[in-house]
Amino acid sequence: MDLNKMKSVVEGLLFLAGDEGLESKQIAEILELNEARVIDLMDEMKKDFIQAGRGIQIVEVARAYQFTTLPEHMPYFEKMAHSPTNSTLSQAALETLAIVAYRQPITRSDIEEIRGVKCEKALHTLMTKVLIKEIGRAEGIGRPILYGTTREFLDYFGLKDIGDLPEPPVNLSMELDELEASQLFAKKEITENDQTLE
Repeated sequence: MDLNKMKSVVEGLLFLAGDEGLESKQIAEILELNEARVIDLMDEMKKDFIQAGRGIQIVEVARAYQFTTLPEHMPYFEKMAHSPTNSTLSQAALETLAIVAYRQPITRSDIEEIRGVKCEKALHTLMTKVLIKEIGRAEGIGRPILYGTTREFLDYFGLKDIGDLPEPPVNLSMELDELEASQLFAKKEITENDQTLE
């Protein structure tokens, strides 16, 4: 395997490994190289990323190599994390948001019962974008968290208050629930996409 292909393979491996990263020994086993050669290769790749001015870097944390962003770019990442308007929402997030908006206060298990699928990732996305928040605890076993919408939710969708939401269909089925979510937020998503294209 030539050097460029080797580096390309390592990039893919680090991407797949994510936050856990890969130790030089693991990379050596996969590439069928000795560990000392892999360490040299990783040092070379670190320099390559710096010289190319890449937006990510390779670092070694707890003896494992992984990709990280550059510390000097942190202000931009914080803006993305804290501004709900900087990225569009997935269909799953939109459906979950519609359920929270219409049924709040509501627990995660109630949302999952309505959607028929797990919603932990969607809830995390909506919390990160400050579109929903924890508003209390339900009575009962385990006292599950209750979720509700935020002021940012109203700003994001141009609503004066939660009463401005359109009336939901009676006896929502899963299909109607998805349709309602799409119709409710489609205009906002189209606007966001148009801005992205500009």
